[in-house]
Amino acid sequence: MAIAILFFVFLGLLIMGVPVAFSLFTASLSTLIYLGLPAIVVAQQTATGAASASLLAIPLFIFAGEIMLRGGISERLIGLASSLVGHVRGGLGQVSVLSSLFFGGVSGSAIADVSAVGGAMIPQMVKRGFDRDFAVNVTMTAALVALLVPPSHNLILYSASAGGSISIADLFAAGIFPALLMTLTLMGATYVIAKRRGYAVELFPGFGVVLRRFVSALPGLLLVALIFVGIKAGIFTAVESAAIAVVYALFVTAVIYRNLTWQDFVGTMGHAARTTGMILLVIASAATFGWLLAYLQVPTAAVELLTGLTTDKNLMLLLMILILLVLGTFMDLAPMIIICTPIFLPLAKAIGIDPIHFGVILILKGGISLITPPLGSVLFVGTAIGKISIGECLRTIWPFWLSALAVLLVVAFVPELSLWLPSVLKS
Repeated sequence: MAIAILFFVFLGLLIMGVPVAFSLFTASLSTLIYLGLPAIVVAQQTATGAASASLLAIPLFIFAGEIMLRGGISERLIGLASSLVGHVRGGLGQVSVLSSLFFGGVSGSAIADVSAVGGAMIPQMVKRGFDRDFAVNVTMTAALVALLVPPSHNLILYSASAGGSISIADLFAAGIFPALLMTLTLMGATYVIAKRRGYAVELFPGFGVVLRRFVSALPGLLLVALIFVGIKAGIFTAVESAAIAVVYALFVTAVIYRNLTWQDFVGTMGHAARTTGMILLVIASAATFGWLLAYLQVPTAAVELLTGLTTDKNLMLLLMILILLVLGTFMDLAPMIIICTPIFLPLAKAIGIDPIHFGVILILKGGISLITPPLGSVLFVGTAIGKISIGECLRTIWPFWLSALAVLLVVAFVPELSLWLPSVLKS
C-alpha cells in the first residue's frame, strides 16, 4: 500500500501539471504520514540529497556552458560545421547535427544545445527553403548528442545517484562512441529525408576556409579535452575540472574572442543561477523519494519481479528499456535518473550489465523521452524556437525518433560501444 501511495500520488500530480519537485515532495510526505514516520525525514533527506560534493560540478559546468554560449563560441562551432558538411545533401540540416555534437562538448545540456543551435539554425533553414517541421525535428533530435559527451551533467548526476561509486571519467569516455554513432545515424536520416524532399545543398567553401574556421573554433573545442583529459589523468577531480572550465571559458570569451561584455556576464550568471536552482531543487526533492524506495525495498522487489518473468539477459534488458521509455514520458531527465537509478541499477548488476554501460543506456533513453510528449522539455523548447505546433512537429518527427531509438538498442545490446574506450584508457 505504501508503494502504491508513493507512485500513484507522484504520477497523479504530474498528470495534473504539478511541477516535478513539488510532486516528489508531496508523494514522499504522503507516504511518510501513511507509514507513521516523522515528517522531519523530508527535511533531513532533502538536505542530504543536495549536500553531495560531486553535485558542485553541475552548476559550474552549467555556468561554463552559458559563458561559451553568450561569448561567441556557438557561432564559430556552427561556422566550422557548415564548412565541413554543408555541401552534403541536406545542407543546413547536416550542419545542425554536427553543430550539436560540437556544442554538446561545451554545454553538456540538450536544452542549451537546442536553444543555441536551434536559435541560430532553424530560422536560417526556413529562410533557405527547408520546411519548418524538418528544421525543428532535426535540430531537436540532434540535441540529444549533448547528453553523452563531456561535460554532460546528467552523467555526473547518474554517478551521484549510484552513490558516487562509478567513475565520472569512465562515464565521460563511455558516452563518446555512442554520441558519434548517434551523430552519424541522424546525419544519415537527414540525408534520406532531404533527398526525398529535394532540399538544396551548400557549396563547399574550400579547405582554406575549413582550416580558418577550425582555428577560430579550436579554443572552444579544447574545453572538452581540458575536462576529459584532466579528470582521466587524475590531475583534478570533476568539481575542480568544472571550476577550471569556468575560468577557461571566461578567458576564451573575454580575452581571445572578446565577445563577452559585462552585460552578457551578468545575464549569464542570472540564467545559470536559475537553471542550477531548478535542477538542484529537483535533486533535493527526489532524495526523500529515493530514501523511501530503499526503505520499502522497491529495488529488491523489482529485481525479483523481472527475474521471475524471464531469466534471459537480453529479454530482461529489453523489458527495462521499455519500462524506462514509458516512465520517461512522465518525468524529466534529472528526476528520472535519481529515481530510476536505485531501482534498476541493482537489477542491471544482477543480470551482468556493467554499471557504466547501464548509465549510458539510461541517459540515452532519457534523451529520447525529452523529445517525446507529454513532458518532453526539448520538444517544447524546439517547437517554441521554430514557431510550430507540437502536433505538426510530431507528425513528421518519427524518422528521427526511430533513428534515435535504433541507436539506443544498438548501444544497449552491443556493450563494447560504451565499454571499449574506458577499458583502453585504463590500460
